[in-house]
Amino acid sequence: MSDFSLPSGIEIFERGWLSANNIFLYGENGASLVDTGYCAHQNLTLDLVTNALQKRGLPTLNKVVNTHLHSDHCGGNAVLAKAYSPEIYIPGAEAVAVRNWNEDLLSYLNLGQDCPQFFYTHLLIPGATILLGRYNWQILAAPGHDPHSVMLYQADHHILISADALWEKGFGAVFPELWGENGFEEVAKTLDLIESLRISLVIPGHGKPFVDVATALDIARSRLDYLASDSARNARHGAKVLLKYRLLEWRNIELAKAEYWISTTPALIWAAKQLNMSADELASWLPQALVKSNAARIENQHLINVD
Repeated sequence: MSDFSLPSGIEIFERGWLSANNIFLYGENGASLVDTGYCAHQNLTLDLVTNALQKRGLPTLNKVVNTHLHSDHCGGNAVLAKAYSPEIYIPGAEAVAVRNWNEDLLSYLNLGQDCPQFFYTHLLIPGATILLGRYNWQILAAPGHDPHSVMLYQADHHILISADALWEKGFGAVFPELWGENGFEEVAKTLDLIESLRISLVIPGHGKPFVDVATALDIARSRLDYLASDSARNARHGAKVLLKYRLLEWRNIELAKAEYWISTTPALIWAAKQLNMSADELASWLPQALVKSNAARIENQHLINVD
């Protein structure tokens, strides 16, 4: 990655894979946080925000913005709401799901993940702008990985907060395709939108910020072609992503318990159908697939994460 410098008033908390990156933006108009990580890391999220506020002599966190509502991007909302009572902004299409706390619509039950309940105060509408810290950001629709995801673009400094629409070496799993909804075409359109922007720096949802957007787009399009050319390939990839993500939290779990989780998680049941497997067959195959990929190991009938 080439060197980059952030304009004043922007700080990145790079978090890894279980929790998405957090972007802290501050200035005379207060402090904002884009994405809040996973609930298992919520105390660390709170500590990071509290320390950043104290370091700059700021009284409170004014805004929380979620690029989308997968659990690794909004799992810290509830603890931050309790501590600071910020305004919470979510993608507009998620309003009904959050208002009624419908975990089916919110994907948590479908993906076998957890997220403490929170409430929203404002909606992110593509085409509008939002003031975060010192800068105005354009809200851009970014469907594909999640149908309601948005990105944030700062036109003066040419910075894109891409969430899971573009990483330095890929993009987030195309989950809608697992249950028969469109996703590949949406990913392609989102990549085209990114290419149309003047960008000097991308702040992704996971991984380090990067400046070589052209190379990242080439990698992403190659990856998209690879997955879209074979639905079974995408199903295998999506299934492995879901189990690996959960294993990052479990670290070490009885194999039987992992297999039960696999066989009862709706998105994985859909993946099994695409792979012409029963849920039990997928539950037997999937841990071995992670082991084969060097993402896990099995010892004494336990599935253990490999970093």
